[in-house]
Amino acid sequence: MPKTFRHLNEEDRDTLAIGFNAGHTLISIAHFLGCSVSTLSREIRRNMTPTGYRPHAADRAAKRRFSESHQRPRINHPGLKKHIETKMRIGWSPETIAGRLKHERNRSTDPVTKLPVVSHETIYQWVYSDARHLIPSLVRSHRRRRHRPRIPWVKVSIPHRISIDQRPPEANTRQQPGHWEGDLLLSAGSSALQVIVERKTRHTRLRKIPNKTAQSAYQALHGMLSPIPPILRRTITYDNGLENTLHCDLNAALGMRSFFCAPYHSWEKGTVENTNGFVRRYLPKRVNFDMLQDEHIEQIEDRLNNRPRKCLDFQTSAEAYNALVVALAG
Repeated sequence: MPKTFRHLNEEDRDTLAIGFNAGHTLISIAHFLGCSVSTLSREIRRNMTPTGYRPHAADRAAKRRFSESHQRPRINHPGLKKHIETKMRIGWSPETIAGRLKHERNRSTDPVTKLPVVSHETIYQWVYSDARHLIPSLVRSHRRRRHRPRIPWVKVSIPHRISIDQRPPEANTRQQPGHWEGDLLLSAGSSALQVIVERKTRHTRLRKIPNKTAQSAYQALHGMLSPIPPILRRTITYDNGLENTLHCDLNAALGMRSFFCAPYHSWEKGTVENTNGFVRRYLPKRVNFDMLQDEHIEQIEDRLNNRPRKCLDFQTSAEAYNALVVALAG
């Protein structure tokens, strides 16, 4: 008789109990029931009690497990509900929230430690079933991209340009702190946003500049990088925009080295490109930066640096960067 893999019912369990208590082997009982021996072995192991195998209790337990496994996960803790809603409204994903809860579980100094730990799947299911007003806060992935015609590259004369291929290995592997990536985010107006990110900790700094000239970019970069300890400003990687033509002046002023991506290879500075995606959640392309106050830019910077990162084991960039500063100072 061919073996089939199926769930046992109450009658099967009665037959198993009779045969097992009579001393028959599980092989013979499985052959009689037409099921797998491993099914019976697992049934006995899961439901054996000090008084023996009790088929009716085992059947009730099996039905309870089946019912629980098919119930929709719910989040009933009021504090957890409020925490999830608050974090989602400032751009945290369910995976980020769940990861941070787990990260904080054993830390007594943070109020989050008192909250239950749940998976990101549970948060997603709760949002879609009981908190649908939060659905707009979910980050939409796999958006259909508009096809844009390729613009022929016009060679830009950047003096003393050094290819990213010559960047130190310790910068590429993120083993050493102090290696930065820079980019310029454009707006609907004349102003732009200078973005720099430290590769190891993902620490981010933002500065609005009045225009896209090299002089404005230089002043913003100098203002953001000069207060940083020299050991934490080793290199910076750019694209080939005209705003980066004064990189040698910045290197001379701050003791840094600069490197450049190949044309149309913005992915070679993927850390800052990824950060740009986070910034665009707050400042879409249609936003005119001319209308933004510096306080608003600082708020976005603060949110980015206090967002847990999966790549940092759900530490925040601020925590990782500040730990580096303290360690170097000691």
